[in-house]
Amino acid sequence: MKTLTAIIFKEEDMFVAKRPEVRTVSQGKSIEEAIENLKEATELYLEEFPRNQFNRPILTTFEAARSA
Repeated sequence: MKTLTAIIFKEEDMFVAKRPEVRTVSQGKSIEEAIENLKEATELYLEEFPRNQFNRPILTTFEAARSA
C-alpha cells in the first residue's frame, strides 16, 4: 500500500481531485466522493502501468500581482 497525495479543488458544482505522482484525475459531488473516485482511477492506472517508486511533489505557495 502506498500513500499518495491528493490535490482537491472546487470547480462549479463538483470537486476535482488530482494525484500529481501519477497524474490521475477524477471528480465527485463531495470531497469524499472525489477522493474515492480518484483512488479507483489511480488503482486502475497502476494495474496497467505499475510503478515501484513515486516522487513526492513539492507543494508551496507564492504571491502574484493582480492585474487591475
